[in-house]
Amino acid sequence: MDLFADNGWFTASSPLIIGHRGASAAAPENTLAAFRLAQAQGAHGIEFDVQLSADGVPVIIHDESVERTTNGRGRVADLTLAQLQTLDAGQGELIPTLAQLFAQFGSSLLYNLEIKNNDQHDRGAEQAVAACIRQYGVQKQMLISSFNPKALERIYAFLGHEVPLGFLHVGLVDRHLPAWSFPCHADHPHYEAVDEAYMSWAHSQKLLVNVWTLDDPAIARQLVQSGVHSIITNRPLAMTPNNLKLN
Repeated sequence: MDLFADNGWFTASSPLIIGHRGASAAAPENTLAAFRLAQAQGAHGIEFDVQLSADGVPVIIHDESVERTTNGRGRVADLTLAQLQTLDAGQGELIPTLAQLFAQFGSSLLYNLEIKNNDQHDRGAEQAVAACIRQYGVQKQMLISSFNPKALERIYAFLGHEVPLGFLHVGLVDRHLPAWSFPCHADHPHYEAVDEAYMSWAHSQKLLVNVWTLDDPAIARQLVQSGVHSIITNRPLAMTPNNLKLN
């Protein structure tokens, strides 16, 4: 991991507390308000989801459609940025662009950018994300993750070793990573998939272990004691060192 000796994900003291879609238990998910609240609640960083608008702009929203999280209808990929930003994403918040996020927070947060892209073919998302990361110079705060190995392969083709990559998965069936054409630097399992055997494997692979999505301080404390590096949570305030009893 010497490649990332100046990257905050690798140099910051564990455990890192990462706001899942921001402080999404208390503010509209994946909005600038949720990200501000996560920072105010003491989170080291934020996790968020990126996909492309119809006109090729990286926007921050989880679902393929806008129905659940906004007052609009339709698929994100079918709506232009101008159309998306007419929608209310909750409490008057807008769907932010990736550029708006970086412009507001700069180097003050760590970023776990999840590429929401199930496509096996290149639709341009990874190139657009890479360009935005370089434009704002946030490589040292960045970790990129995805459930889709093809998306990680594509982002690696654009960013190389500038940014570490993490593979997202749910169960232990995915424990033994295949021989992909890109290096994996972190593993992002669902927290219920983590046990002693998993941690032994992850440490043998020299992987950061960043678990999602965990809101119970007692379970988080156990996982941190087992060597988990980061807790991705909807409730950053519940994961303070005092609540985790790590002081």
